[in-house]
Amino acid sequence: MHSYPPYAITHIHLDKAPQLPALVCQNQGNYLVFWWKNVALGHSFIEAGEVIDLSQWPSVVTKAIAAAVENYIDKAQVDAVPWQTWLADIDTAQWSNWLGALLKPWAPEFIPTKAPVSVIICTRNRASSLKMCIEALHRMTCQPTEIIVVDNAPSDDSTKKVAESFPDVRYIMEPSVGLSYARNAGIHNANSGIVAFTDDDVLVHPEWVYRVWETFLDPSVFAMTGLIIAAELDTEAQQIFEKHWSFNRGYLDIAYDRAYFKRVESAGPPVWEIGAGANTAFRKEVFNKVGLFDERLGPGAAGCNDDSEMWFRILVGGYTIQYNPRAVVYHTHRREIKDLKRQIYTYMSGFTTAALIQYKHHPRSGYIKQIYWYLPKYYASLVRAGFPHFTFRSRTLWVELKGIVSGLTYYFKHRNQPSQSLNR
Repeated sequence: MHSYPPYAITHIHLDKAPQLPALVCQNQGNYLVFWWKNVALGHSFIEAGEVIDLSQWPSVVTKAIAAAVENYIDKAQVDAVPWQTWLADIDTAQWSNWLGALLKPWAPEFIPTKAPVSVIICTRNRASSLKMCIEALHRMTCQPTEIIVVDNAPSDDSTKKVAESFPDVRYIMEPSVGLSYARNAGIHNANSGIVAFTDDDVLVHPEWVYRVWETFLDPSVFAMTGLIIAAELDTEAQQIFEKHWSFNRGYLDIAYDRAYFKRVESAGPPVWEIGAGANTAFRKEVFNKVGLFDERLGPGAAGCNDDSEMWFRILVGGYTIQYNPRAVVYHTHRREIKDLKRQIYTYMSGFTTAALIQYKHHPRSGYIKQIYWYLPKYYASLVRAGFPHFTFRSRTLWVELKGIVSGLTYYFKHRNQPSQSLNR
């Protein structure tokens, strides 16, 4: 019987307390997230029973934040300095002064109280989570122009009651089952030129809306995604998800543009790596150019990947998607294995259907090779690696394979059914 002790999540603000924090190592692991003010720089897993002392601490910090710091050095176009040496020598003052100066352009002292952003939360029968999500939105430093709750084919009025308990929240009921229907209803009703999506199981960082709006100050950007940090890692299911299916796309700015698409086009662009729908936003005009979300995709239809299929169409259209790691939200992963399995099943079903839709839309992409060549080889290797016990990562293998079959079946059943959203 394998034991998976919880990870305590500790957010370490290097501008305030760069020294080694007090960590409990017995009967739990530690997940450390490193920040400079409100700029996330990296994370580190410390396993249960693993004791970190003062001499090891600088190397833990350096390993976690090195890629992000070098990224900011490149963006600022400043000369490299031996900051790793300063950290290793525990020259805290020199290191902190330099890092603060480096990151000053990304740590604004003034943030507007409101930004022209419509925040859309698509939800179904999760009133308690929705309430916490909206409360977190109201705690933000910069408020959106509007918050829209789209209630997708509800079975009761609990979502409506929560939404209407907040005077500034607009409630919309979308009767057609499927996340894409709900997203499209939100877009149709949004009044701002920027529409941002988050999920009901998410808590947003106080600067989230500001960082979303800031991203679109670049006129070449038509969509964006942001950093998603785990809110808790208490259970085996949550740890499996974070270590093998994580929404966290790292701490570096990445522009997914024409050059990126050209590099990956023939191999099947891995658009699912761009981000996750729990933290994404769009310039509203892009939907006039590429269409709305495909109703054949998303939970309630084929599965997930309605967001990544949208990013694919945006890239095919020659538009840029920006990953901004300073736009941060916190996601609560599924706590139980049965719920994780159901989630992963929908992921793989949606992934398969979306890949085939994307191939049909853009035959030069290499998704056929992925589905019929790469995936069988990949899963054969996972089965061999997991045999015979099939623990941790291997616990979801069977539902992943079933999900792929489901996606294939769904696609061939609906392949000639045009999505109404693509014609709007």
